[in-house]
Amino acid sequence: MALSSWKTFDFFEVSQVNPPDDESKAFFENSEISCVCSGSENLFLGSYDGIVRILSPSFKILRTFQAHDTGSITHMKQVEGTSLLVTIAEDISNEPVLKVWALDKPVKKTGLPTCQSTLSIQNGRKPFPISAFTALDDLSQLVVGFANGSVTVVRGDLIHDRGAKQRTVYESEEPITGLEFRDESGVITLYVSTTSRILKLVILGKGQGQAARAIEDAGCAVGCMTLDEKTGDIIVVRDDAIYYYGLDGRGPCYAYDGPKNLVSVFGEYVVLVSPPASTSSTKTNTLRRFGGAQADEIFNTSTFTILDTSLHFVAHSESLVSQVKSLFSIWGDLFALTQNGKIYRYHEKSLQQRLEIMYQRNLFVPAINLAQKSGMDAQQQNIIFRKYGDFQYQKQDYDGAMQQYLKAIDNTEPSQVIRKFLDTQRIHNLIEYLEELHEHHKATADHTTLLLNCYAKLKDIEKLERFIKSPGDLKFDLDTAITMCRQGGYYEQAAYLATKHNEHELVVDILIEDSKKYAEALQYIWHLEPEAAYPNLMKYARVLLENCPPETTQLFVDYFTGRYQQKKDAVIQQVVAQPPGYAAGAVNAVQNLRDLLPLPYMNPSAVSSPATQGNITGTVSDNQLVENINQIPAPSYNPPQPRTAFSSFVDHPNEFIVFLEACLKEKDVKERDKIDLYTTLFEMYLHKSNEKRGANREEWEAKAKKLIEAKDIPIDTSNVLLLSHLSNFRDGTTLVREQAGLRFDIFRSYTSAKDTRGAIKALKKYGPEEPQLYSAALSYFTSSPKILEEAGDELAAVLKKIDEDGLMAPLQVIQTLSTNTVATMGMVKTYLQQTIDRERKEIASNRRLISSYRNETRDKRQEMADLSSKPQTFNNTRCAFCGSPLTLPTVHFMCKHSFHQGCLNMEVGENGQVEGACTVCKKDNDTIRAIRKAQDESADRHDMFLDALARSHDKFSTISEFFGRGVMELPSVD
Repeated sequence: MALSSWKTFDFFEVSQVNPPDDESKAFFENSEISCVCSGSENLFLGSYDGIVRILSPSFKILRTFQAHDTGSITHMKQVEGTSLLVTIAEDISNEPVLKVWALDKPVKKTGLPTCQSTLSIQNGRKPFPISAFTALDDLSQLVVGFANGSVTVVRGDLIHDRGAKQRTVYESEEPITGLEFRDESGVITLYVSTTSRILKLVILGKGQGQAARAIEDAGCAVGCMTLDEKTGDIIVVRDDAIYYYGLDGRGPCYAYDGPKNLVSVFGEYVVLVSPPASTSSTKTNTLRRFGGAQADEIFNTSTFTILDTSLHFVAHSESLVSQVKSLFSIWGDLFALTQNGKIYRYHEKSLQQRLEIMYQRNLFVPAINLAQKSGMDAQQQNIIFRKYGDFQYQKQDYDGAMQQYLKAIDNTEPSQVIRKFLDTQRIHNLIEYLEELHEHHKATADHTTLLLNCYAKLKDIEKLERFIKSPGDLKFDLDTAITMCRQGGYYEQAAYLATKHNEHELVVDILIEDSKKYAEALQYIWHLEPEAAYPNLMKYARVLLENCPPETTQLFVDYFTGRYQQKKDAVIQQVVAQPPGYAAGAVNAVQNLRDLLPLPYMNPSAVSSPATQGNITGTVSDNQLVENINQIPAPSYNPPQPRTAFSSFVDHPNEFIVFLEACLKEKDVKERDKIDLYTTLFEMYLHKSNEKRGANREEWEAKAKKLIEAKDIPIDTSNVLLLSHLSNFRDGTTLVREQAGLRFDIFRSYTSAKDTRGAIKALKKYGPEEPQLYSAALSYFTSSPKILEEAGDELAAVLKKIDEDGLMAPLQVIQTLSTNTVATMGMVKTYLQQTIDRERKEIASNRRLISSYRNETRDKRQEMADLSSKPQTFNNTRCAFCGSPLTLPTVHFMCKHSFHQGCLNMEVGENGQVEGACTVCKKDNDTIRAIRKAQDESADRHDMFLDALARSHDKFSTISEFFGRGVMELPSVD
């Protein structure tokens, strides 16, 4: 099956690994890594100088030791679950050296790991490098393949250094490209790949000693063979396809054209890396010029693909701007190391995220296959059936949707299905679902709640009462029942349910919103525990302050000062004559409600019957509630911050002042609360002084002045200044000016008093730290001839400072000086001449640059116009794909490439037009797109732009430069 027919998803999250310290960063940036090995929750990196570095999960170097004195480390293996590490170093002038290290046994003198054994690998003294290496987990068998075509097997006890034997088991003239062990029922088989063959050799067990047997007359490149440890299959990739080899020889294969240089297995996936294609030098230079500094990496773009061959889909595919050097998996993720030393982490998305991606494309059958392969339990699979049912429901396939809902009935919210089929009037489907729901014992109180709505519509009060007051556990949704009763005017039933289940907030809401009994609501709150009283008080504070201001204010004061006491009432029963008929039943219901109240102090008069029940004389108030003098002792609680109550006193300034003053009288007020209280109280005093056309203004201003004159009053100076200014409180402004040390205000005070000498002194003292003073000084020095004369040479010094530091644009300077006739042209002649000369040079340079860009753009446009309007001559005689002579039918592209129609995997329309792009130029076009993508990605690097802008002396030029790179372009909308 060809991969072109597979669906492509994005099942992996990609991120670049950033080492945490400078040492690790420098190591990766210098590209000193010669080989990579993972195992036992650590990452091992070998370098060209023979040093092994051990990294933590955060990619921080934990340990470093010199494994080999000469040569570079080319191969490593870490035995999983142990502390053993095998390293091989190669020096072309000597034989390769293999060492086994015990990482948990440091040498006492040096602290380095103990070398268990050292072995020189023999190759007949032929100077050929090692091209492949593999070993068993117990290190009893190690196999080394060389580029000259020989394979050497090392047998022995290398862990305890008891000696080892080497034997060349295979020789050929073809370089060895891959080696893999496979355990087949106790028989250890070695699979060997060369550039032209795949061979099988038994090295332990039945058949040992026999010559290697070829299982495929086609080889692979280095790094293109691997082992799937879960299935035991050998995976080989070539330019045309992906091949699997099992016990019976070659198994399934999947067509996938293109060169490949790396293959790996990660969990259930096969990972492929395709190298970049070569491009001509002319095009390379053109594209490099187009891409700028980023083009060098763009031309090393590699294709990275993750496949699920069992389910036939592409799990991830992307292009990397640098060639992939190595693949390894550790810590549950897949990593790719590139030639430029960057490491990319590929984290597989959760199963739920992968399923959501399939849901978005309505691929429910593949989603079920993925869930079953992943071992998802039946309940979670039912979620997919439910989504499948939703999809069929949208297609108006109601019967099919119901079948899926029935499969998912165990963990499906019934209300979702019921709501859907009520809307579409598919009653027979709904009945089928409800019957099945009860068969599975899945019917809940939510379904019974539907009956309440039916009672309300039918006005069946008797059944409603019987259902609400039925004994036993709650069989319906409480909030829904209360809401329904309130909407129908049945306040008795709503209050009964709320009180019975300790829903204090709902009781208060009924008293205020429905019954309009504000005093009773306040008393109800006062009888609650502190934890329950606070949220109810804050929620209804404005309504209570509007209707019961003194009592509500006192409750606020008591609660926020820690003096809140829960009240308790004693009930005095009185016998009254009951009216006959239905009204008597209503009164009995209320009496029963009162008896069932968990809080006996609640006034039952707060609960009234619906107006639709007839003219009933109120009798509930006959049972009077008398407040008990012996109140409950003050409970222990932590009073909230007073500022949380400030918003409740909007439009109630008198009560607010009472509250603030009462809070400040407390001795143990926290410092942070004092700031809020004093500042707010000062603001309220000023607010009262401006009310009623200034009535009692002096009294309130005196209070405000006394407040800010007192010592140790934690009111911020800026707040006093702002509030005084807004309220036109001159005494406050004067006090702030006396106490403030603001530099700009000091300078402004000199200029307001026309004290030029003082202004110059303040400018010299505070100007370096307050640059805006120079702009103000320029305006002040040229405000009158007298001040200009007093300033003397200071005007030139200010202009020089403004020019050097770029505090004002030249046009702003001219506009400032032109506001009056004091300054003359001669005063700014030198400043203007320097500015004009500098800008002329910049303009000339910019014009030259613009001219060169215009000429280049004109040439490109002319080339495009010629391609679209003038006839083109095609002189190619051979196909650009296969190299054979061209024969009809032939496809010509405007890029001067010609192909046999059969060599193109493209569709040809009825008019003879080919839908697609030239396969030769496609890589270049993809490179341009990658360049553009890199530019788009840099648009998110706001830190780079802000850093460049902060260090630049010419802000506009920096912004223009980044704008020219396309950093500030808006994202395109597809």
